[in-house]
Amino acid sequence: MTSVAAALGPVFLLILLGAVLRRAGFPDPRFWPHAESLTYHILFPAMLVYKLAGAEVGDTPLLETLAAIAFMLCAGSALLFLLRPAIAIRGTAFTSVFQGGIRFNIYTGLACAQALYGDAGLVVAAVTIAMMIPLVNVLCVAMFHLVLHRGSAGPLSLLRALLGNPLILGCLVGIALNRTGVGLPGWSAAAFALLGSAALPLGLLAVGVALDLRALQGASRELLGSTLVRFLGMPLLLLLVLQWLQLPALNAQVLLLFAALPTASSAYILARQLGGDTVLMANITTVQTLAGFLFTSAWILAGQAIWA
Repeated sequence: MTSVAAALGPVFLLILLGAVLRRAGFPDPRFWPHAESLTYHILFPAMLVYKLAGAEVGDTPLLETLAAIAFMLCAGSALLFLLRPAIAIRGTAFTSVFQGGIRFNIYTGLACAQALYGDAGLVVAAVTIAMMIPLVNVLCVAMFHLVLHRGSAGPLSLLRALLGNPLILGCLVGIALNRTGVGLPGWSAAAFALLGSAALPLGLLAVGVALDLRALQGASRELLGSTLVRFLGMPLLLLLVLQWLQLPALNAQVLLLFAALPTASSAYILARQLGGDTVLMANITTVQTLAGFLFTSAWILAGQAIWA
């Protein structure tokens, strides 16, 4: 419980700081749209390149891990679409519900994996991230395109939207550098690491700036639906597929940890850039970060009991 609280606490405090800065009017409100654009087009892609280019595979069973992740994300996406009439009718609201349901907080996952399972857990977490990031971003960008631009959602326009997305491009570049063995030579690794390290704090501050607690009551159905799918639906779907896969206990526990993480701050940036409901997305991020203290901890304990 202590390690989870230590990982989630700073995230929530940065969101709170963003809300304080908004009320204080510092910096100028015109600063934040430019900061969000910088984060979306430069900082987050740099972070993805850095994480994926240097991911160490170790002894992780890749095919089984990929199968578990793909099933969880695709089945979770299908579940969200099935529940859409009961959760969020408006397309913009559904985009935030969807992201809240299938995205995960990378830094929280890495911090928890290392604190709980040591260096071996960190290696498994890096491999998990390398597989989850591209799938999550493809699903999210495709969902925005289909829900908000249904009239022009042909195969070619969808392909252009996917290939033109900075987050997906960052994933593709990072994977290519990893698989070719090129990596990030010389000073480039340190440069990408520095750029990427700025993505999370700036993204979280932007979430806090956009936070509007007055919207919580009016969006209770969307908040509840997204949070239930995130903390109950996704872990249960993963446990379902793990019944058929022979994964080592450590790998299974790390996967369950990632399935039960709060949504990521990058969800707000994507919502801002692609025309989603940013207020709802910011509120979902904050509520899930707070709820993660309870739910993520509970699933960690459940995983340790199952694979004891």
